[in-house]
Amino acid sequence: MLDRCVSCPMLVPLFCPVYLLTQHLTLFTFRYLDLHELHHVFTNAKFGRQVDYLEYLGSLADFGSINKPVKLAKRYREYLQRLLDYLLSFYERTQPLSQVHKQMAKLKDDIEAAWEQGQVPGWEDKGLGGIGDEAEVAAQQLSVDLETFDSPEELQTLGADQLKEKLAQLGLKCGGTVQQRAERLYALKGLSLKELNPKLFQRGKVVQANRSEQETKQRQQTALSVAELEAQVRRLVELLANIISDTRGRVEKKQAQTYEELLAEMEEADAEAGPEDEEEEEEYIYNPLKLPLGWDGKPIPYWLYKLHGLNQEFKCEICGNYSYWGRRAFERHFKEWRHVNGMKALGIPNNKDFYEVTKIEDALALWKNIQERNTGGFNPELDEELEDAQGNVYSRKVYEDLERQGLL
Repeated sequence: MLDRCVSCPMLVPLFCPVYLLTQHLTLFTFRYLDLHELHHVFTNAKFGRQVDYLEYLGSLADFGSINKPVKLAKRYREYLQRLLDYLLSFYERTQPLSQVHKQMAKLKDDIEAAWEQGQVPGWEDKGLGGIGDEAEVAAQQLSVDLETFDSPEELQTLGADQLKEKLAQLGLKCGGTVQQRAERLYALKGLSLKELNPKLFQRGKVVQANRSEQETKQRQQTALSVAELEAQVRRLVELLANIISDTRGRVEKKQAQTYEELLAEMEEADAEAGPEDEEEEEEYIYNPLKLPLGWDGKPIPYWLYKLHGLNQEFKCEICGNYSYWGRRAFERHFKEWRHVNGMKALGIPNNKDFYEVTKIEDALALWKNIQERNTGGFNPELDEELEDAQGNVYSRKVYEDLERQGLL
């Protein structure tokens, strides 16, 4: 079994010393991802491509370059599920108080709502694919042109390349000999694409009208599950952006190290781990309330969970409707990069005047009020003061209101 070594661009056996040392160091360092196995699956699958480990880490959530028919295959769904399970497990172990399962459940509901409206990016057709209107128009024009040919043998005079081009334009199979291509194209004479035998179409290019209702429903359900997996992987990649960046930096460092340096680093990691780690046994943790895990790997007390309000969700529209769990995380986010970038995009300074403001409309209204107040203009209703008979001083607006009510 072969894999791509991180220290060189060549494929090496899995018992390569450099490869084993790298694997060893990664497993004992919880600050970095270990995606070598999934990288091996990606580079050897139909939906993947030949990339080194460093490039693979940088394109974990890049699903746009994969063809739609390949995405609906079982192997692609299994790959996404394995990648999601690993990233989810890693994030739970490194961020035990994050409540990531609630975020994933909410993201799944949002995807299903957008799916019904056909607004999921890259899945507007709900995975049905098929032949579009342009292909139908091209088929009608070509059907008229075929009237000038009386047999497939006459179509062979067009040449193999031109026949292949026309077949590909219509979504038909374009392989085989020149005679087979001509026969396949001649079968369209006097017919529309919907009347053709579905076996003549390329995989995933069958006209939607030729599919049964059960096949259409099953294809949509499969496409929805793939879209949900892709969205969840993208979200976890965003959450683990710093970890992925550190992992890429570590891989680049490994590529510049010698075998002796790798060996010394492995010995240093073993010394830091200590013998106690090897003797520890995994124990079953009873956690019926699904409480976050603490620093010792055990669920935190329920009173502490309620004290910090980790069951409370706070949304910030300025941060793109991002959810923060717990009052402490919500208050801290006003100084973090996501909120700062949101305020900068609105053209508003992020200072203490806008603390606790999460709505875009409220922030703009407050900023407008601050600007008007700082202009220094004279407002008679607010700035002019009047005194009643008893010596009480009011602003003009309050004075006129009291006078109309007969209270002066």
